[in-house]
Amino acid sequence: MTRQVGVEEELLLVDPDTGRPSAIAGTALSRWAAAHPDGGGDGPGGMVEEEFQQEQIETDTRPCTSMEDLAQQVCSQRAEASEAARAAGGELAALATTPMEVVPTLTPKARYRKMVREYGLTAAEALSCGVHVHVEVDGDDEGVAVLDRIRGWLPVLLALTANSPFYQGQDSGYESFRSQIWNRWPSAGPTELFGSAQAYRDTIDDLVATGAVLDVGMVYFDARLAAAYPTVEIRVGDVCQHPDDTVLLAALCRGLVSTAAAQAKAGEPAPPVRSETIRVSTWRAGRSGVGGSLVDPRTMRPAPAEHVVDALLDHVRAALEDSGDLKLVDRLLSQLRERGNGAQVQRRVFRDTGRLEDVVRAAVGATVQGCTL
Repeated sequence: MTRQVGVEEELLLVDPDTGRPSAIAGTALSRWAAAHPDGGGDGPGGMVEEEFQQEQIETDTRPCTSMEDLAQQVCSQRAEASEAARAAGGELAALATTPMEVVPTLTPKARYRKMVREYGLTAAEALSCGVHVHVEVDGDDEGVAVLDRIRGWLPVLLALTANSPFYQGQDSGYESFRSQIWNRWPSAGPTELFGSAQAYRDTIDDLVATGAVLDVGMVYFDARLAAAYPTVEIRVGDVCQHPDDTVLLAALCRGLVSTAAAQAKAGEPAPPVRSETIRVSTWRAGRSGVGGSLVDPRTMRPAPAEHVVDALLDHVRAALEDSGDLKLVDRLLSQLRERGNGAQVQRRVFRDTGRLEDVVRAAVGATVQGCTL
């Protein structure tokens, strides 16, 4: 089974002169809609849509079997969103947090207003951009078996995608400060082992029943079963500055899902790692990215990030060979290591220029010009 994959990317809208986030989502989306009277066509994906704040929008691809098709869609969706942003007087930037200071502007929807009333500054200040990878599964039973077996590897994906070192005018000290912001939400983060689809559903029902989570859509696990599609949705990553890194992430996610499904089918138990340990591993990945140490999921002890990334590649190698993705992943991973992840690129630009405006400007260029596939 070659599993279909789709990607959702949240992206910042910025002022072309100052680099500050710009509340132009409504105008940009109107321009996109005018150019796409069919609404993106039939079937899921292919859309550019509103997000929580008016300084951001979201793109989503159609389900793809080949990574080459996915790459083409990621790049075309970014290009279309960029054109819409420019038509509205702004630019599109694949940054997971804003380097420049801004007071976000809430998108005027009743549900979002309710979230601000309920969650205060956690919602009012929320302006961060993640990437969500959907990987096809054969029903909820397989999906939950996958969730139970990929938990320990998710922090490595965060380290690879880390793209938010600067926040509101200062260096956060993190490679992914978005992960710190995101984990302020009550249901965000890693999960315990579920063991069955029924236990997963019961957990969701119990969370919503507490009243602390408004609805099923606010179950913000690092990985979850998608509500509308037969997919596992892996949500741990920062939006990637370079489109190639998005494709690398998608291929690794498919490899993880296929590996986990095969382990479950063979009767291999899920690793009995506590969620508290995974939470600490996620913190380390957000703090250090790929430039320091990570927690090795095989031992739950620190190891050089390069070795842990190699361990991830070894873990999914057979699945990547089966899907035909191994050579592509090898190339894209080598490219990321040579260039650096988004956080390393941002800090390098700032070291060279001393201007956060230049960090944003470089990200604008990379957002739509970084495709090599």
